[in-house]
Amino acid sequence: MKEKKAWYVSGYMALLFAIVAGAGGIYLFISQTSQNQPSGLMIGVGIFLVLLSALCLSSLMIVQPNEAKVVTLFGTYMGSVLESGLWMVLPLTSKAKISLKVRNFNSQTLKVNDAEGNPVEIGAVVVFKVMDTARASFDVDNYERFVEIQSETAVRHIAAQYPYDVFSEDVALSLRGNADEVAAELNRELQNRLSVAGVKVIETRLTHLAYAQEIASAMLQRQQAIAIVAARSKIVEGAVGMVDMALRQLEANGITLDDERRAAMVNNLMVSIVSDRAATPVINTGTLYG
Repeated sequence: MKEKKAWYVSGYMALLFAIVAGAGGIYLFISQTSQNQPSGLMIGVGIFLVLLSALCLSSLMIVQPNEAKVVTLFGTYMGSVLESGLWMVLPLTSKAKISLKVRNFNSQTLKVNDAEGNPVEIGAVVVFKVMDTARASFDVDNYERFVEIQSETAVRHIAAQYPYDVFSEDVALSLRGNADEVAAELNRELQNRLSVAGVKVIETRLTHLAYAQEIASAMLQRQQAIAIVAARSKIVEGAVGMVDMALRQLEANGITLDDERRAAMVNNLMVSIVSDRAATPVINTGTLYG
């Protein structure tokens, strides 16, 4: 089913004709029935004018801005009217309203297992609008409900493709660290699902993302531990560089240390730099050799 343009003309002349014909038919009917010898022909003309007026009124419709009317005649799709105003279409037709406004759908907070099997809570907002009124009316039962179900299904599917967070270099993308990429992938998948309903997905965004309550505390400890290890690695890397620089500076100044003194100096520098507490200096009045 594809959208097509319905036949329609301005409805103001048809409305004027319907009012005049209806008034004339009522006048003829009343004037003839009030006479002693009424004319059957004139009464018939009056009834015909009233029926013709009702037929014209049934062909009129009002289309609001950002709205469309889907016109069907005895089960046959005659076309759609997208232009706002008062219009006359074929009489005895059914006219279904379809909104063309941009709308939001906020999904519920869904509990899904991510790519690593951890339960996470995720929610998204979908911005969409109807682009094909025929598909939205006839190819799906209820396009608004269809958008809701397919959006939640797509969110569940995308959430299961990525881990919540990256804890190793083997994984490139994560739900928390790559929200824009995940939203773009959700947009593409959702558009594929909703094209059958004539709906265009304008934008998708994740609105809620968190670990499920039953593992939130454990995952927080894991994140803290990973952060501490990463910080310590940077500190050790910097400390090694500083010790190497100190030894090179001593050699450049002509101070030569044997292996044992070099090891003691390296040990003292590493302890003072890496330690998370302030170092307490100890003055050695003797020698390393007793």
